[in-house]
Formats: sequence, C-alpha cells, structure tokens
Amino acid sequence: MSYFVHLHLHTEWSLLDGAIKIDDLIERLLAYRMPGCAITDHGTLYGLIHFYNKLTSAGLKPLLGCEFYVAEGSRFNKKSLKRGEAGYHLILIAKNEVGYKHLVKLGSLAYLEGFYYRPRIDKELLKTYSSGLIALSACLEGEIPQLILQGSMDKALEVAKFYHELFGEDFYLELQRNGLPEQEKVNLGLLEIAEKLKLKCVATADCHYLDKEDAFAHEVLLCIQTGKTLEDTDRFKFNTDKLYFASSEEMQERFKDLPSSLLEYTLEILDKVELKLDLGNPLFPKAKVPPGEKEETYFIKKAREGLAKRLAE
Repeated sequence: MSYFVHLHLHTEWSLLDGAIKIDDLIERLLAYRMPGCAITDHGTLYGLIHFYNKLTSAGLKPLLGCEFYVAEGSRFNKKSLKRGEAGYHLILIAKNEVGYKHLVKLGSLAYLEGFYYRPRIDKELLKTYSSGLIALSACLEGEIPQLILQGSMDKALEVAKFYHELFGEDFYLELQRNGLPEQEKVNLGLLEIAEKLKLKCVATADCHYLDKEDAFAHEVLLCIQTGKTLEDTDRFKFNTDKLYFASSEEMQERFKDLPSSLLEYTLEILDKVELKLDLGNPLFPKAKVPPGEKEETYFIKKAREGLAKRLAE
C-alpha cells in the first residue's frame, strides 16, 4: 500500500492546462498501489462527476476538489487587473456532502459573480461556504507563497492565521519540490509559519501530466492556451519538467530531508474524506414565479433580461 496520495492534480478537464486523461490516471494509480487521489482542476468543476464515477468503479477513492482563484479584494472588483493578476490560487477539497455542496456553490459564484479573466471567488464567500472543505495553500501562485517571495513574512503569517481560523485542522500548508529555486525559498517560509502556528504541512507534486517525458507536449498545450508559439521568448511556461505523476517512492526521495509527516498527512486527508454522491436522482430547485406569471413565459422574460444586462456590461 502507498504511503502517499496526490492532492494537487490537473486532468484533461482543466482545459488547455492539464494533460492527464482519467483512464490513464487510474491505470497509474493501480500500478503505484495508491488508494486514490484528488482532482483539482483550475477554476472549474467540469470533471468531478466523470472523475468520481471512474475512480469509484475502479475501487479507488476520489477526492473532489478545485484549485480556485481567490481575488485579492472583492470578487466584484473588475478594474485595472491583468490576466495574470486575476487571483491567488487555493486548493479546496470536499470532505463530505456539505463540503461538496459548498464546492459547487463556490464554483458557480466564481463564474456568475466573480468572473474577470478567470472565474474568481473571494474571502467573503469563503467565510460563508468554508464548512465541509479541506484547504491547501496551493503552489507558488498561492497568496501565502507570493507573500513569502515578496519578503512579507508578517503578512504571510497573518493570511495563514486567517485560513487556519476559517478551516481549523482542515487547513494545510503545501510544500513542493519542483526544481525551482523560488520554491525552496517558499518551502522555508512555510515551515517557519507552520512552526509558529502549529500547522500541518503536506507534500504535493502539482501534477499537470502523467510522465516526465510529457513535459514538452505540455509546453505545446500551454502555447495553444496562450496563443503563442514555441519560438516566442515571452511565452508562458513552467520552467520545470517535474510536474508529472510521481510515485510514492519518488515523492519520498524528493522530501527525504524533511519530516516524513509531509507525506503521511496526505493519507490523513484521504481518510478525512467521507463523500458518497447520490447520482441518477436530479434535484431541480423549485422556481419562485410571481403571481399572474407562468413558469415558461417568466423564464423566457428573465433570460432575455439577463442577456440584455450581460450585453450592456
């Protein structure tokens, strides 16, 4: 049995970003004797049900999550931002049915209320829909890692306190070993914060593709996403070939100089998740129709009003 599971993973449903096909992922999970793993596609929940059904049928435990974009201020602020400044990353994983419903709610509101370059939530929404969710501080694009890189340790500590107060023992600091020098600086800062606040740290690999040899194909995928070519010197790229689905043994080797608890806590999170979806029984909300209105005509009227509003923005 594996002594590590992946908690940060982007599938083919993370459009033009992830390159892991779920059928191939299942084969690798079984080969590595891993009991399950998480799906954390960027800003979307498109693949959750497909992922859930596939892994469950294979006797594996699916952890349903998302790598959300969290706006620096309000999700309603949609001015003077660039694409790359759309929001900090944050991993959220549903621990139970309540958490799954909150995950879906956050995913919907990210598009309906917060979309600006990317689907975004904010800390106001997190305060409302935090129960039943496990949170990880994410990759280098997370708020805490970004503050560490800026040398703002006091602010990073303050943000870590916020998430710890919000999620309690279900908030973890996320360490990676991706070969980037800035990641090592972040890891040191995260370990310092963990010691001060008595927080738990977990190891992740930020998987975007299955094998190390897929790194070049993934670069091509990113070029398609950003409208660039491989010849463009300013194109977006990860500058590392370690974003693949590593085995437990390799993860142990990557983190051999750090406490073994970084890998063990991934199994703790796996054990925390108790989620069984009741599929095949759609639950549609009952629409409230004003007196004198018929459901069909009222729906058409509201749809047209909404379209006019969107076109005017």
